Amino acid sequence: MSDSPSPERPLEQNVFDEWPDAVRTLFDGASLTSKTGFTASLLTVDANGHVRTSLLGVGELYAPDSRSLCIALWPQARAARVIAQNGRAALTFVCEEAFYQVQLRLVPLAGAAGDDSGLVYLIGSIDTGEAQSVRYARLTSGITFELEGEGKAVLDRWERQIEHLKQAAAAPGR
Repeated sequence: MSDSPSPERPLEQNVFDEWPDAVRTLFDGASLTSKTGFTASLLTVDANGHVRTSLLGVGELYAPDSRSLCIALWPQARAARVIAQNGRAALTFVCEEAFYQVQLRLVPLAGAAGDDSGLVYLIGSIDTGEAQSVRYARLTSGITFELEGEGKAVLDRWERQIEHLKQAAAAPGR
């Protein structure tokens, strides 16, 4: 479903409940080296009503199918604690010149225990998703980063995390 822009309304909004193809490719767990600058913001709201943000890279996000997203978080991250309490978060990012905001319902990923990373693995389903763009400007990026010093070690860890997410997402009864 999408809202068509009119001449007096330059905002284009597309509402979705399945990942668009470009986003599926971004979160496919492949070619992580070519995607290292990408950052998504995972937003949660704690019991006091405070919005909390965790920044995630492509090595912490994996879409096993068109309606799900697996996430790897450090257990001490505020987002991990808030999601354990209420199971909700929003993911925001820029992809193909559009701003995305996706409301997710998250639960622990069954079958994800057993690696030695210490990470918390979650799987979420899209509650609602929205992509926005305007005709008069192009979004060229959102928050971006460069890996410093131990970049190779981070990429290796991301590869292991994505493989673990893939295996857990493919397990029966996830």
